[in-house]
Amino acid sequence: MRDESGKLDSKRGFLCGLGAGVAEAVVVVCPMETVKVKFIHDQTSANPKYKGFFHGVREIIRSQGLKGTYQGLTATVLKQGSNQAIRFYVMTSLRNWYKGDDPNKAINPLLTGLFGAVAGAASVFGNTPLDVIKTRMQGLEAHKYKSTIDCAMKIMKHEGPMAFYKGTVPRLGRVCMDVAIVFIIYEEVVKVLNVVWKTD
Repeated sequence: MRDESGKLDSKRGFLCGLGAGVAEAVVVVCPMETVKVKFIHDQTSANPKYKGFFHGVREIIRSQGLKGTYQGLTATVLKQGSNQAIRFYVMTSLRNWYKGDDPNKAINPLLTGLFGAVAGAASVFGNTPLDVIKTRMQGLEAHKYKSTIDCAMKIMKHEGPMAFYKGTVPRLGRVCMDVAIVFIIYEEVVKVLNVVWKTD
């Protein structure tokens, strides 16, 4: 995805993030999030039916099949795809801005963390509405919604536009720290691998 000079531009960073987000949504995030959301909702109900996490997974698959772990797949793909696309776009843009005309200019890990936090904040504001929809589609009351679009329309009609930003502040703190740490670790691991594999 890099150009002839080895530089990854923002558009290509966006596409890389989008591809990574869609892949992680299908393979890992959707089944894990669906089970997590159902388990949390079950545990807060008057009569919980799941005795533990693994019992919950077994019961969901037994009663609903593997499909039961993939509720809200469209919303999850949209959320994860946009999530990573925004993060990679912002991170790539900031890195390229900082490096300017010198692609070999080193970036301090703290600056990488700052750029990661900004990328995390951008992803929170950019896709919290999709996260709200995804969570509704995966909850125990998911049967209320015919589709992702139906869910979005019902939220808008019954709760208004601000409902799409529920949980933004707590999510902002967690995601900014998370993305900052992930990008710092990623950059440091890449440096080590470049030395080990003698790619520089």
